Amino acid sequence: MRIDKFLSNMGFGSRKDVKILLKSKTVEVNGEVIRDAKQHVDEVADTVTVAGEEVEYAEFIYLMMNKPPGVISATEDKYDETVIDLLGEGERHFEPFPVGRLDKDTEGLLLLTNDGKLAHELLSPKKHVAKTYYARIEGHVTEEDGEAFKSGVVLDDGYQTKEAFLKILQSGAESEIELTITEGKFHQVKRMFESVGKEVVYLKRLSMGSLELDPELDLGEYRYLTEEELTGLKEKK
Repeated sequence: MRIDKFLSNMGFGSRKDVKILLKSKTVEVNGEVIRDAKQHVDEVADTVTVAGEEVEYAEFIYLMMNKPPGVISATEDKYDETVIDLLGEGERHFEPFPVGRLDKDTEGLLLLTNDGKLAHELLSPKKHVAKTYYARIEGHVTEEDGEAFKSGVVLDDGYQTKEAFLKILQSGAESEIELTITEGKFHQVKRMFESVGKEVVYLKRLSMGSLELDPELDLGEYRYLTEEELTGLKEKK
């Protein structure tokens, strides 16, 4: 890979910007100053530094975000703030996108990446990747609701959902539950509860596959996945 492409890919600006940077004599490859933009480097074996700081090459980016309400799961929008707007310039440079969607008013775990292959695998209906949600429900949630979800309920458009697993944390005038589904239909959790005569008043995604929301992340915060988390996603997808 050419050094100008390497540095541009890592967020040091356009090819033109990188040429100016190279003229400043602050770019070194394996300890030697490089000024030629056409110089080829091995992004794995060579050590590239800019102003003494090593630049580690990465093709893909993997981020865990605790999505806040009021923000939409999209790369751009004319009217609303998107999850991409919450990222820093260094992350936006990689052009990540949300893997799947959370409703505008839904909080919780959202994976962002530019790895299209992994995203496809996680979203493929054939893979049945489990997603677990915490919700507060207006109305008494019962074991009968759990049996209905396990058998599959019919949504307002006639679609019958696949097997889902309900855990009742507290049942009352406002119940608290966890629900695990393996699909991603539009407003699915809300529509499932509507099918049994109840309303979701708060919804938060806790996990997707092996990836669990970091409790240390405040709403709107994000971090890079650990190697262990990424390996788990790729192995168990």
